[in-house]
Amino acid sequence: MTSMDTKRSLEVAIAAGGTAGHINPALALAEEMRDRGHHVTFFGQPTRLEATLVPQAGFDFVPIEVTGFDRSRPWTLVSALRNTRKAEHTIADHFSSTTRPDVAVGFGAYVELPLLKWCASEGVPFVLHEQNSVPGLANKSLAHDAATVCVSLPVARKAFEGVVGQGTAIVVTGNPVRRSVREADRDQGRAKLGATPDSTVLLVFGGSLGARHINQGICAMRDQLLARGDLIVVHSTGKDEYEPTVEALGLTDEQSARWHVMPYIDDMGDMLAAADLVVSRAGASSIAEIAALAVPSVLVPYPFATADHQTTNARFLVDAGAAVLVVDDAIDSGELSGAIDGLLDDSDRRDAMRSAAQGLAQDQAASVLADQTEKAAAPIV
Repeated sequence: MTSMDTKRSLEVAIAAGGTAGHINPALALAEEMRDRGHHVTFFGQPTRLEATLVPQAGFDFVPIEVTGFDRSRPWTLVSALRNTRKAEHTIADHFSSTTRPDVAVGFGAYVELPLLKWCASEGVPFVLHEQNSVPGLANKSLAHDAATVCVSLPVARKAFEGVVGQGTAIVVTGNPVRRSVREADRDQGRAKLGATPDSTVLLVFGGSLGARHINQGICAMRDQLLARGDLIVVHSTGKDEYEPTVEALGLTDEQSARWHVMPYIDDMGDMLAAADLVVSRAGASSIAEIAALAVPSVLVPYPFATADHQTTNARFLVDAGAAVLVVDDAIDSGELSGAIDGLLDDSDRRDAMRSAAQGLAQDQAASVLADQTEKAAAPIV
């Protein structure tokens, strides 16, 4: 029996939390599994973002208390191990009174440790998913016991090849994107912005926390961007950078009709679908969403990311011909301005970049990961 011909309904346990970068791919998988007739239960922390997003999406949520290990403060290992063991007991008690999972999936970070350690001890197969080009400690520590390690980017395979178990498969699935983003409507997004068929839409964002240096670079381009009469700018600043950015731009009411400034974009799918060009950091979720909707992009990796993984993330799109990379240090030199102007002036190049992004099939990542999850749970015959 294979994952393609099994018809039984699976009990799927998912551990994901802390940041939207971990939670949204997990929710994308959960949506796909639910559509296939499976039941999904999430495990996460009651005080973190998952406790809000998971119930909002209509999935069962079991709270567990865990804490991370800070390698710069070795003494935190004691409390981390103690809390992990307590969370394992919570999970064991939960499954003693309900249906055991057929398969579990962890999306990185320490919140997955209790669930997947329990699975390893109880013979429940589990799948790991790594969003970034540089794997986190939790995923690497669990890889030996995983049925399958799924990675978003081909470059991440090498980091797992020396730590997986003998029977563990490493599969490139892409990074799942939620349906609300994948199936966003371009016409609907552009209608929200008042865009005409002749309008060009530039979308600028730096992730959920914003990006001060990108904001400053875009503000410095204010006059030259506004001089393009057909241009609409959608500018997500991040919560802390909103007021300083609004002050720096000093837009009139008339200019504000074409330059939409906001701390956070709630309808990211529609805005990405509406966009002709994106300027963004290169976090895993941003890369996945940009690729899933095949939007040409200028990527400015965050220079202080662990092991410079945002640059490696960005190369996935750049090497495919779907993006241009500008290093953070070059924002003030005119390189960012030149890259944006060059692409706004060249619709043929943007069309070629869009086609290159479509060739990456990132919009299929949730389905591919769901296939691997079903395969891990399928009985051996």
